[in-house]
Amino acid sequence: MKQSALFDDLPDSLGNVLRAYADSPTGRMPNDQLYRKAARRAGKPVDEFLRRQPVGNKGQPHSTDARRVRWHQQTLKAKGWLEPVPGQRGQWQLTSKARQALTPQQPKRVLIAFSTDLGVALWGSCEDVFAKLDEPITLCLTSPPYPLARPRAYGNVPLAAYVDWLCAQLEPIVRNLVPGGTIALNISNDIFEPGLPSRSLYRERLVIALYERLGLHKWDEMPWYNPTKPPGPVRWASITRQQLNVAWEPVYIFTNNPLACLADNRRVLQEHTERHLRLIQRGGVDRYRPLNDGAHTLRPGSYGNSTDGAIPRNVLTYVQSTADQPLRDARAAARAAGLPVHGAAMPLDLADFLVRYLCPEDGLVAEPFYGWGTTAYAADMNGRPWVASELMGEYLVGSAPRFAGRPGFNQHLT
Repeated sequence: MKQSALFDDLPDSLGNVLRAYADSPTGRMPNDQLYRKAARRAGKPVDEFLRRQPVGNKGQPHSTDARRVRWHQQTLKAKGWLEPVPGQRGQWQLTSKARQALTPQQPKRVLIAFSTDLGVALWGSCEDVFAKLDEPITLCLTSPPYPLARPRAYGNVPLAAYVDWLCAQLEPIVRNLVPGGTIALNISNDIFEPGLPSRSLYRERLVIALYERLGLHKWDEMPWYNPTKPPGPVRWASITRQQLNVAWEPVYIFTNNPLACLADNRRVLQEHTERHLRLIQRGGVDRYRPLNDGAHTLRPGSYGNSTDGAIPRNVLTYVQSTADQPLRDARAAARAAGLPVHGAAMPLDLADFLVRYLCPEDGLVAEPFYGWGTTAYAADMNGRPWVASELMGEYLVGSAPRFAGRPGFNQHLT
């Protein structure tokens, strides 16, 4: 994956020098190789490109073309994108800043990054991908970029524009949503009013907007409790000491048709506790007992029916770090290749649960903000067809090895 995002605001001559290093597998090269590349681009033989001639008042012999390339190296060094290789005279390399740059796909352009027997990951904006998709979608499971005051590397829209932006991204997906299909959104609860320790009401505005603009009914709001979530918000919890450390994020679920909703808790039943199994074996409760001032009553035989499992509660507990070896291997390979690693991957266990709960086996799963591919991977391992879009090419290239063991894996973007 090449760091073309670095070239957007550069003059062609500077961009060509930087591109030469970005095209190198190691991100580095000796000057003589760089001069050869520059000569070919200029349409000159190398000896003509390097031919020295008197320059300046003293008439010192220099190659003006080679000198211009060296000036570009110094300019790129000042920008923090290029640096000399320590101990290697005449050899330069991309800096870590340049290696971590992200490459957004050009507008109106979509390329296949990789595919499996069940799904395809596409390099392109979600607007360009899903506006052209004409397939019935059963589930859209995604964690869109949060409206952070300090954006992550992949960026985000400002808080004031977030509701309008997200509604626009979801509109083409909702248009293809099957009757009873669902949209599941993991968004942040920890977005604050500018300069204040009070939380923004953007979540509430989003829920209302999705209902009024896109006709989506609120099916549920599930707290995702993450015991390993880092302490925060730092300013309001650790410095002013007004807030508590956070431990959860919301997962909103919406449907276009509540009566026909395809969610089914029988697909995610949990094992009964030992205590409940003993109660079933005894035939259930053995006496009549009113509870809560008569609001609930236990009768003989209550909880005695044998069932396939317990219905889960709607508070989801999953740690951020799980034993997801394909993810760990892909991250290690990406770092070794100098590729940026997405820092906000959804836990696979959470995606696995939501895919099974909300989507029948033949339903198509859509992921407009692929990130590191957790939704796509959960769909693939559960036998659901899937389609995903990602704007930043490096995330697709870096995460592709995660899918290498899936049937039919075929990588197109490298």
